[in-house]
Amino acid sequence: MGTDVSTAGWAVSVPLGYRAGRWVVTEPIATGQWGSVYAAAGGDAEVALKFLPTGTVTPRQVGHLREMAEREARGHARLTGHRLIRSLEVLTLDDPAHPELDGAVVIVLERAAASLADRLRQAAGQPVPDAPRLLAETCEGLVELHSAGWVHGDLKPDNILVMPDGSVRLSDFGLAVELEGTHGYLPPVGSSDYVPPERSEEALGERGLAVRASADIWAFGITACQLLSGRSPFDGATARARALAADRYAAGQGELILRGLPGGWRPIVRDCLAPTHAQRQAHDATEVLARIRELDGPPARTRSRLAIPAVLLLMLIATLFAVTGSERPNTDEYRPDLLRTGAGIPPQYRRLIVAAAQSCNEPGVSPVLIAAMLQAESDFDAGLSDPAKDEYGIARWTPSVLRFYLPEGQRAVVPAPPFSPSMSIAAMGRYLCFLAPRLAGIPGDPALLLAGSYRTSATTIVKANGIPTRLDPYVGRVRQNMGRYQP
Repeated sequence: MGTDVSTAGWAVSVPLGYRAGRWVVTEPIATGQWGSVYAAAGGDAEVALKFLPTGTVTPRQVGHLREMAEREARGHARLTGHRLIRSLEVLTLDDPAHPELDGAVVIVLERAAASLADRLRQAAGQPVPDAPRLLAETCEGLVELHSAGWVHGDLKPDNILVMPDGSVRLSDFGLAVELEGTHGYLPPVGSSDYVPPERSEEALGERGLAVRASADIWAFGITACQLLSGRSPFDGATARARALAADRYAAGQGELILRGLPGGWRPIVRDCLAPTHAQRQAHDATEVLARIRELDGPPARTRSRLAIPAVLLLMLIATLFAVTGSERPNTDEYRPDLLRTGAGIPPQYRRLIVAAAQSCNEPGVSPVLIAAMLQAESDFDAGLSDPAKDEYGIARWTPSVLRFYLPEGQRAVVPAPPFSPSMSIAAMGRYLCFLAPRLAGIPGDPALLLAGSYRTSATTIVKANGIPTRLDPYVGRVRQNMGRYQP
């Protein structure tokens, strides 16, 4: 085995050719304060190995490192999603011949092609190519994390990976934490460029510092500004100087620097960087993602060469309506490319349904499915009240279940009915996004599997390896509705 001298000073220095399980280290990739990542191969597969030392540090550090290693392994074991890096296995090294590696935890991960930090370096102070798409997919990852009740805790370009096909995955769950009500607890570490101002005011308790999902939203806002404009929204030659500038901004003594941001992105980034947690929690990842997607309009695949002429024709028709005094188009035309019009979907719910479906990019989750389920659940009755079943509102939510699919900051107590359509429909979208990865590999139509899971649970569908016959009437109604609502 040979040692690559470029890893001198890394958190974990691993010789090239070193074998961890069936994987052989081929080259170094990156290092952080507590762990290092190496490329490895095994047969025809290429992976990334994240080495987390637990046995060769000072007694003061060892407990902290073990906790981080266990947290990362636990996060990979429990978190699944389209935009989350996938863990293949977790190893613990038993290698007395290499005491610096003996006892280390090794997490075997999908191999990425680059990180957003690499893309920023390549852009050299200019906007990163394809930044809006990269950010939309990053936000999808946050929706997946937050919907599962977790906070990333260390979101930054280094921890946002670009896969060989160009898609994005969130990685590095060493500081990821599961929420306990409104917040979780983390050790007092993090990247100062991406830590929200309120972190410095949190009291350090026995379990660490309190952290909330709004901290990830702040980090996303910083990352968005960097990718879209090539610079931080705060002045300073060092991370410490920029953190101090952020503190001054939060105290009302400074401004955000949003020069170079595309116009539609400015209000999004400004809301993500609201100076306090209380202001920022109003803009959760689901809402931010819906706003990002609205910037792009309908997905590209729905457009044709006639798109621009069609828009001009619609403008002409609108002008004629105005001149003749005819009735203007109403809201039941919202996104006819996603939901059929004139099919009985109440117009006031169309925008809510589309936004809820865009909470993630999971198989089966669509506006058509959500509309079909709402009709099957309540016939779009926002005032539905069924105390005997403890189900309320347009989506027939049970209060104790709904609690866990509300935006972060609203989960501390069980909500009391009545439930507004905006609350109910958005929560349905979050819940479907949570369920979808748990149904991977189950035979059947992904949309109908989701409908069955919503009515019962993902466990019920997985155990039955499909939809139980007792759900046939409900699922059949959803299927029929989907046929009616498909554009």
